[in-house]
Amino acid sequence: MNDFWNYDVWGFLILVSVLLLAVISANALKRMIKPLRGSLLPASVLGGIILLVISYIYQLITGSEFFDLEFFGGNGNAALETITYHSLALGFIATAFKTRNTEMSRKRMGDIINTGITTVSTYLLQGVLGLLVSIIAAFIVPGFFKASGLLLPFGYGQGTGQALNYGAIYENDFGFAGGKGFGLSLAALGFLSASAGGIIYLNILKHKGIISGSSAQNVSISTEEIQGIDEIPMQESMDKITIQFAFVTSAYLLTFIVMRSLGSILPGLRSVIFGFNFLLGVLMAVLIKTAITRLTRRQIIHRSYLNSFLMTRISNLFFDLMVVAGIAAIRLHVLKNYWVILIIMGILGLAATFVYNRFVANVLFPGYKREQFLMMYGMLTGTASTGIILLRELDYSFSTPAADNMVYQNFPAIVIGFPLMLLATMAPNNPETVLLIIAVSFVVLNIILFRKKLFRTKSGT
Repeated sequence: MNDFWNYDVWGFLILVSVLLLAVISANALKRMIKPLRGSLLPASVLGGIILLVISYIYQLITGSEFFDLEFFGGNGNAALETITYHSLALGFIATAFKTRNTEMSRKRMGDIINTGITTVSTYLLQGVLGLLVSIIAAFIVPGFFKASGLLLPFGYGQGTGQALNYGAIYENDFGFAGGKGFGLSLAALGFLSASAGGIIYLNILKHKGIISGSSAQNVSISTEEIQGIDEIPMQESMDKITIQFAFVTSAYLLTFIVMRSLGSILPGLRSVIFGFNFLLGVLMAVLIKTAITRLTRRQIIHRSYLNSFLMTRISNLFFDLMVVAGIAAIRLHVLKNYWVILIIMGILGLAATFVYNRFVANVLFPGYKREQFLMMYGMLTGTASTGIILLRELDYSFSTPAADNMVYQNFPAIVIGFPLMLLATMAPNNPETVLLIIAVSFVVLNIILFRKKLFRTKSGT
């Protein structure tokens, strides 16, 4: 029987409370300090940095890990990694349950496919640059992990959760000491890059007189957005948000069962399978959502149980937790020998992502090139939330297709990028070969991406 006054009962709840308190504190600082207010840095990122600084100072003074104090249950660093891991999948699952009503024309489908190809091409570009740096660094720094550069596209292109997942695979399966911290550090640099690059670009537009300032404003939410006509009421025998959480956790339970089954069949790929918890979670959510839709059409279910407004709130909660926990989990003292390499990778990731996505947006999305660029750049250095933050500076009401492109591009990006992501587990054994494969893949994908420009006929088609 547990003694309810012990820290092993309270530790995890205290840890989550501290994470959320850090986000609230960061939001207050952003409102009070003008440079922070104009920085476009999400409060969750700033909150994670605050906790990171506190834990580092504590480690320097005491020589002990701050989050491994008994106050946090004695194993807080592992708990932070667990929160980051699960929050990634839960956030994506909640997003997948949201309803979509946008009709797709042939032109819109083309833009979405091009956005998905651009996403994967950016991953490949980041991977090429990261691997080049890490392979060269291995000749200079004895014992340095050659394949560590592939964590750049996971940290920048996919964010904190996947950076942790693959950093853990490299650390646990291939002996890269500090692999998790290396991946999380790249993710943190990605958020800083998103803020820095976004501010630079927006200031350029302001200097040219294209925009006069932020378009962000307080916009009231209509009742229809919160409560649809055919939806269940907010409060019945079960609260509406409880039902939303039940759908999200049920999808994640199915995800675990599938991953466990696949891991039993393919034990050598268990780490990779559980690293794709977010992808399988989205698949389970889509299957549940499809089943509900069919049952509704057959009049077996008479009311709508899913609510996009509440699912958005749930997904944002998990994404905020993922970011603040992921940054707080970085152990700076473990990475003290790698900071020059990390900074070089981070700067190259910023510059390449900025230049490449701006070029693609100018060529392929001329009708809304600035909005498309800001959305893609923010997403491919931080997360989807960062992309939305930057996009809202130009298009607060989402009147351009850029926001929808970000949502729907996930399917083509997954179809194209999933086989290439498997290369990440091959890289530790043969990084040079993987570098060649992803470089060739980058060229091939760009030929496909610019197909209409490269293979234009005399009639212009």
